[in-house]
Amino acid sequence: MIEELLPDSVVAVEAHDDDGTEPAPLYPEEAAVVARAVAKRRREFAVVRGCARRAMEKLGVPPQAVLPGERGAPRWPDGLIGSMTHCDGYGAAALVRATDLASLGIDAEPHAPLPEGVLESVALPGEQDRLRRLAAEHPALPWDRLLFSAKESVYKAWFPLTRKWLDFSEADIDLVMDPHGRMHGRFQAALLVPGPVVGGERLGGFEGRWTVQRGLVATAVAVPHI
Repeated sequence: MIEELLPDSVVAVEAHDDDGTEPAPLYPEEAAVVARAVAKRRREFAVVRGCARRAMEKLGVPPQAVLPGERGAPRWPDGLIGSMTHCDGYGAAALVRATDLASLGIDAEPHAPLPEGVLESVALPGEQDRLRRLAAEHPALPWDRLLFSAKESVYKAWFPLTRKWLDFSEADIDLVMDPHGRMHGRFQAALLVPGPVVGGERLGGFEGRWTVQRGLVATAVAVPHI
C-alpha cells in the first residue's frame, strides 16, 4: 500500500495484524526506550522496527537498531533516509538511499472521520472549504482524515531537512482525486513559512500521493534532489 505511493528507489515494508505478523525482537537499546510503555505502545514500536530492519536488508544494509532522535524522529544508519508509521493493526517503514532522495515522509491512519473538534484545530479555512466540496462529490472517502494524514507526511519529510517544527497551520494542502482511480490521488502542500533548501534552492512546497485501502488511509511525500 505505501510502496505504490513512492518512487521505485524506495523500499517499503508493511505489517498488518491480520497477516499474522509478529513483532520483531528489539535490540536492548530499543527495549530500554519503551520499557515503561504500555503493551500496545511496545508492540507498535517493535512492529515498525521489524519493518525497518527488513527494508534495510532489501537495501543491502545490515539490520540495526532504530532509536528515536530529536523530536522523536528515527535515527537511520548512515547513507539512508526513511520514515515510519503505525496505527491500530498496521505498521510500515520506508527507506531509501540518501543519494536517491532528499527526504521522505509516510503516514497511515484508520479509515474513519477525525474525532470531533480535531479538524478545526489542524485545517486552514481554505482547506476546510475544499474538504466540504470534496465530501459533497465523494462522500464515501474520509477527507478530513486524509488531510490530517497528508499533514503528518509533510511534517515527516520537512523535519529532517530543517530540524524545525512545522505547525498544522503552516502548510496549505490541496487534495486531488486521481481521475483513473476513485481511491487514489495526489496532493500539493504549499508551505506558508520559508521552506527547506535542497540543492541550493528553497522549496515552496511538497508533492505527495494518497490511497485508501484495507480500512486505512495512507499518504506519502518524496522530496527529490535538485
